[in-house]
Amino acid sequence: MKFEHLFSPITVRGCEFRNRVVFPAMGTKMGSEDRFVTQRLIDYHVARAKGGNGLNMVEVCSVHKPSSPKNFLALSEDVYIPLMRELVDAVHVAGAKVGLQLWQGGLAVGSDRESMIVIPNPMPIPGTEYTLPGAIPQLLEEIAQAFGAAARRATEAGFDCVEFHCGHNYSPHCFLSSAMNHRTDEYGGSLENRARYPLACIREIRKNVPDSMPIFMRVDAHDDYLENGLTIDDVIAFCKMAGETGVDVLDISRGNFSSNAIKYEVPPVDIPRGFNVENAAKIRKATGMVTVAVGRINDPALAEEILASDKADMVVIGRGQLADPEFCNKAREGREDEIVRCVACNQGCYDGFVNPAFPHITCMRNPALGREREYALVPTKTPKTVLIAGGGMAGLEAAITLKERGHHPIVVEATDQLGGQFLLAGAAPHKEEMTAAAKWMGLEARREGVEILLNTPVTAETIDRLHPDEVIVAIGAEPIHMNVPGIDLPSVTDSHTVLAGKADLKGRVVVIGGGLVGLEVAEYLSERKHPITVLEMQDAVAKDLGDLRKISVMERLYADGIDIRTNAKCVAIEPTTVTIESEGKQEKIPADSVVVAVGAKSRSSEEIKAKCMAEGIPCHVIGDAVRARRMLNATAEAAAVAREI
Repeated sequence: MKFEHLFSPITVRGCEFRNRVVFPAMGTKMGSEDRFVTQRLIDYHVARAKGGNGLNMVEVCSVHKPSSPKNFLALSEDVYIPLMRELVDAVHVAGAKVGLQLWQGGLAVGSDRESMIVIPNPMPIPGTEYTLPGAIPQLLEEIAQAFGAAARRATEAGFDCVEFHCGHNYSPHCFLSSAMNHRTDEYGGSLENRARYPLACIREIRKNVPDSMPIFMRVDAHDDYLENGLTIDDVIAFCKMAGETGVDVLDISRGNFSSNAIKYEVPPVDIPRGFNVENAAKIRKATGMVTVAVGRINDPALAEEILASDKADMVVIGRGQLADPEFCNKAREGREDEIVRCVACNQGCYDGFVNPAFPHITCMRNPALGREREYALVPTKTPKTVLIAGGGMAGLEAAITLKERGHHPIVVEATDQLGGQFLLAGAAPHKEEMTAAAKWMGLEARREGVEILLNTPVTAETIDRLHPDEVIVAIGAEPIHMNVPGIDLPSVTDSHTVLAGKADLKGRVVVIGGGLVGLEVAEYLSERKHPITVLEMQDAVAKDLGDLRKISVMERLYADGIDIRTNAKCVAIEPTTVTIESEGKQEKIPADSVVVAVGAKSRSSEEIKAKCMAEGIPCHVIGDAVRARRMLNATAEAAAVAREI
């Protein structure tokens, strides 16, 4: 397919972008603790610029020193300019334009107790006698001046454009929205008054950049889940004011961290692709301004259709380029079938950002994310035959990487298909993209020329026959078998059998286990009109889901009327009931069918390991074969091992 619109240039003011693709400002945790650009961040941006992206927008950057949190970028002082210039120069050499997102984080800077929190109204802190003060007018004037000074520094650093962040609960959005701004002075009340602070910031930015430099503005299309929040008509009216004040490009986002609407900021697989495009189209038509569409655009054909149908002028492809930094090159060269697709699992990009245990964001589909320099593939000088036991996502990740390095990997899979449990994951509602990803990995392995043996369990005899130099064990996990009376009744099955479409369930269904798999089984069966009860022995369900996927899944379970029982331990299964124990009392739950989804345990690899030890063959165990965890862990371990061999 030709992507004539996607890869056509566009000029805004005096700046020409080589195509319509924007790599957006996303939090990475790749800056230094003291707010400076790092080589890791430069490498991250250069990889996407080399990959053919048109505009790299560098993540939220503090403009105001007193409210500048640690571990985020800053341009609140001149001292930050030199390293910013290094980043800009590197991206320019790689062929892309580069912008900087200017930011005052409001409540979001609370991660650093030394940072000033700027909010419209006084806010009591629960559990304390302290109240955060509302910003006084002099402080707002000071911050507006700081936006201007930061814009001047961005110009000195060589940025091609800047973006004013006026969404996502940050202070300009909080002042703009009547859901969060309850002031009665000149900064509150009417839309014109609520717009006073963000417009002052825009005015100062425009005063401090050249006439030829475009100003982008990220703004929410409307307020979700917030009572008395911004409507799309309010946003249109404000965008017209912003355009008159100096904004050239509208970057139409969605979401806030005050409510479940945070799911729209980093939308999980549960939310449809392109979910926010019609909002961008409406705002573009009403304002006549250059507009960027945002919202799970991870397919070049979708991006092309958005532009061709005149719904936007540019498109954000963010996580699509996290998963594959060569996304643009592959699409432009007609190799779109080779693109490693983002599946919106959120495991590395969002969950990795909010989890302090992660040094920086990563990606289940691209373990090299954030490690672009150290993970550059190095051809081997000593090619080896590597037997990979298991053709799931981890085994295939290892095989493809080994093949690209010049080794001879042999994938040996016990079943008749590749993809492993990711195929089952895609059987759950709204997760078809995961099935597609699993199938793609198998096809990619074949395209790379990886030798594949199906219907072949790995035994000592298999190792003798193939004579590998090294072995990778990636045989995954299997469902845990509960030890309760009645577990062997014909009405009882397991989650894997259900999601594989091999279970014949009847009537009322009880799902034992309220983790990710149990809840997805409940959704799967609810779509088939079964009355569902979910039993979870802990005090809450969905503990193993990431925050944003949890919001989406729990909302659907509630809408479907699925009965969820926590602190409920299954003690027996009968032909038509399940007996639970809760708070010292027993109760019988009606059940014509029972699905066990209490987790998984590693498949035994003792025979393989013993054979390798006896023969002196290095053996590496990865993924769920070590212990059942997230797919993120499995592909990360596969990538590491395949680079070490």
